[in-house]
Amino acid sequence: DEHLDLDDGRWEDIHVVTGALKLFLRELLEPLVPFSHFDKFIAAIKIQEPSLRGRCIRDLVLSLPPAHHDTMKVLFRHLCRVVEHKEENRMSVQSVAIVFGPTLLRPASEEGNMAMHMVFQNQVVEHILNHYGYIF
Repeated sequence: DEHLDLDDGRWEDIHVVTGALKLFLRELLEPLVPFSHFDKFIAAIKIQEPSLRGRCIRDLVLSLPPAHHDTMKVLFRHLCRVVEHKEENRMSVQSVAIVFGPTLLRPASEEGNMAMHMVFQNQVVEHILNHYGYIF
């Protein structure tokens, strides 16, 4: 119910806004990609055949609960716009994926190889950004 004045000077630094968004997403009880879908997305991104990988990821996104799917659609549409301005903001698809991958997609427990998970988390986000029109 709080009214935010985005013209207030404290919002001028884009890093503050991005940090707030990442913090919000990180503090959700369940990530945007639910825990139940984590292993499925990781398995999908490992599929070698590109068209099968693409269909599998699209089907997984479509299988998300409506609130997760709709939020993901809006968020990724915005992140695609960020990438469109990569010459000015230095945020390529890979950079956005590195920043948001571990926030949007994480395992229920941090057992196992976190470094390897991070590679695949980033690849999933990168894939969704690169194929936004097909997926949504």
